[in-house]
Amino acid sequence: MSTMVDADLGSLLRAEADRSEQGRRLSPSTVEALRSADLLRMCVPGVYGGPEVTPMELVQAIAAVAEHDGAAGWCTMIASTTASMSMFLAPDVATTIFGDPAVVAGGVFAPNGTGVTDGDGFRVSGRWQWGSGTQHCDWVLGGARCDDDTFRLCFTPAGNVEFYDTWHTMGMRGTGSLDYSFQEVFVPADHTMQPGVTRPTVDVPLARFPNFTLLGAGVAAVGAGIAERALAELAEMAETKKPQYSTRTLAHVGYTQIEYAKALASVRAARAYLLDELSRAWDLAVSGEAVNDHQRVQIRLAATHLGVTAAQATDTAFTLAGGAAVYETSVLGRCLRDAHVVTQHVMTAPKLFETFGRFMLGVETDTRMI
Repeated sequence: MSTMVDADLGSLLRAEADRSEQGRRLSPSTVEALRSADLLRMCVPGVYGGPEVTPMELVQAIAAVAEHDGAAGWCTMIASTTASMSMFLAPDVATTIFGDPAVVAGGVFAPNGTGVTDGDGFRVSGRWQWGSGTQHCDWVLGGARCDDDTFRLCFTPAGNVEFYDTWHTMGMRGTGSLDYSFQEVFVPADHTMQPGVTRPTVDVPLARFPNFTLLGAGVAAVGAGIAERALAELAEMAETKKPQYSTRTLAHVGYTQIEYAKALASVRAARAYLLDELSRAWDLAVSGEAVNDHQRVQIRLAATHLGVTAAQATDTAFTLAGGAAVYETSVLGRCLRDAHVVTQHVMTAPKLFETFGRFMLGVETDTRMI
């Protein structure tokens, strides 16, 4: 699926990256290009006209986008993993929200809202942070605790959403991950789903793949793409740049050679580890079996490892580049800032190693969010 990111799309993403960063949201040209390439709905099943990618294809495609522009990769990840919710909505609702290739959906799963029963739906109010890409969405979701003792993801048209100019950040500036809110918005019950409770309404392997596990892999894929870009930028710079007081280019310095090779190997090994674990679980889903807690933990461990490893490799590229990397115009500077947002995400935060270690050592662990 990484072939969805061809040379022309890659060139556009790179050309628009500065504009997105300065505007603190993806540029209209970037959004249109990603939409036209069907990269914002990769997890929509074929029955609704979607690409219905495998988890491995999803990771490869997200990484390929992020290699050109980390913010575009991040928004691709958010929109496509949100699109996986299509498999848990009533077919007519899923067709309305996800059936049109021009329509984009996104939002935040966190249960920051409340829902009050009103006839055949809920009056939903709340405010959510990290609304990545929601400004270019046609439908926006928010997680809500409802008065029927359920946790629901609630979809509403973008016209019902209020946005707040809160996204002033160090990294991922181009993602437009600002705050947004609903105020007493009526959401029909069939425009909601309950994570971990609602059963799939389509019978495809992707519907049997755990949602949070898929999200964790997607977040890590963004980091992988950013690290590849950072190391490629370093390699290009190393051909001509001579460190101060040196007669040799960076490419001829032994320390550069060693650290570059180690960083490149670590990222690609971590990426292969994640793809391998995804492939093992995918085989189960294809055969009709459930992806159990053990496999989910293995994937989430691999994803977190990739996110952390990618940030470390990006740090290496930034450090080896020297003073040129500190300028705001430096691609390496943007890569550094963006890579460290990946490790701040709840799905790939380093503190998760404790949770995974606890589970693998046989200590009782809450796996609902894994």
